[in-house]
Amino acid sequence: MPLLQFNIPPLPYFIVSGLAELAPGSKHPARRSIGVFDLLVVVEGCLYVGEEGRHYEIKEGHSLILRPDAYHYPTMACTEVTRYYWIHFHTSGEWSAADETGGADMKDKSAEPPLFLPFYSITPFSIRVPQFTELLQPDKLYATMQELTQMNQSIHLPSVRLRQQALFQDVIQQLSDTLTTEAPSPQTACAERAAAFLRAHYQEEITSKALGEFMNFHPVYIARCMQKVFGCSPAAYLLRYRIARAKLLLLQTDLSVTRISEEVGFNHPAYFTSSFVKQEGLSPRKFRQHFS
Repeated sequence: MPLLQFNIPPLPYFIVSGLAELAPGSKHPARRSIGVFDLLVVVEGCLYVGEEGRHYEIKEGHSLILRPDAYHYPTMACTEVTRYYWIHFHTSGEWSAADETGGADMKDKSAEPPLFLPFYSITPFSIRVPQFTELLQPDKLYATMQELTQMNQSIHLPSVRLRQQALFQDVIQQLSDTLTTEAPSPQTACAERAAAFLRAHYQEEITSKALGEFMNFHPVYIARCMQKVFGCSPAAYLLRYRIARAKLLLLQTDLSVTRISEEVGFNHPAYFTSSFVKQEGLSPRKFRQHFS
């Protein structure tokens, strides 16, 4: 399955939308490198479109995203009345395309996979959208597209443009959701469950044996799963999460460094300080002073 991956921030942004109708015998126009993404959502009938050697039959309840840097063209004329919504959108951020089997090549290698939501920092993430897909809830997406298009009459108003951007993000989310209908792999499920346990019990002393007993898996298998999914061992995940919680307390409270180390699960303040320095490049005290 062809996939499009958008690195965020910034979010892809809405430009304009519309509702088109083609009579039998009509074709979607051929265009080359139009500079924006073109999302097509068929409400009735079928569109026959090709892009860079791939041919698509976009039936009712299906969508296709045409790339801004590619050549797309009709492969045949419509055989019936065909109605479809279209959205032009784009992004000023990085994006990539690949087959689902080439997912590893789509990762943003310049950014470390986020282990958790950090505090007081911007962490880039990515969202994958199928280039061609069957919609999970066609009527819901149709309603959103209709509202977007109707609002074009008042697009000169800032409040309307803001509302359109919000609605467009819902469109992107609905398309992305079509990729999550399958259950996660056993390794992913194991890693995510282990991460949730570590986050919930980070203030406690956690051993690999305790984690294994909770998960009912051997600690080596758990470590292998977390390494594959999060790129680190359970111990490294826990340490980094504790440091992140400590940073929040350093910024939001007047608790002493020793007390904070205890609050986030460190038994020895000296180990907390050395771990903090190793990860952040400065001591907890200097980190706090930097923002004072």
